[in-house]
Amino acid sequence: MSTTTRWLDDEEQQAWRAWVDLNAQLSARLNRELQAVSGLSLSDYEILVALTDPDVPDRALRMYELGERLQWEKSRVSKQVSRMEARGLVERRHCPDDRRGAFVDLTDAGQAAIAAAAPGHVALVRELFFEGLSAEQVRSLGRFAATVLDRLAD
Repeated sequence: MSTTTRWLDDEEQQAWRAWVDLNAQLSARLNRELQAVSGLSLSDYEILVALTDPDVPDRALRMYELGERLQWEKSRVSKQVSRMEARGLVERRHCPDDRRGAFVDLTDAGQAAIAAAAPGHVALVRELFFEGLSAEQVRSLGRFAATVLDRLAD
């Protein structure tokens, strides 16, 4: 069995570093702008989006389901939900079928918060991410993301 490392070539290294930098800078900018305009963090927003997904019945998810959707560790979900619960955006409800389990319910205040934040957030995503890209670049980006996501699912 060979233990030779296949290092990234110059083009791959440049593309990888650009992706890492893009992800970090875009997330930081979206978080700053979202907080400045709406008082929501990007983490708050991600949870609110998950709870308002049309596939989510009754605006509620089990804690573990929320973690799976967001790809977050259990402790991160719990801490974030606690912060949001203190602000009235969500409520934690015990699961009647599983004494250790809990649901996260979207409150009316949480619904109002995402409804108020979403238009500005979408406008910022469009401005920072999509403006200046051609339709073909957007399609290529979608294909690229789908390819990588498929590999991650294996």
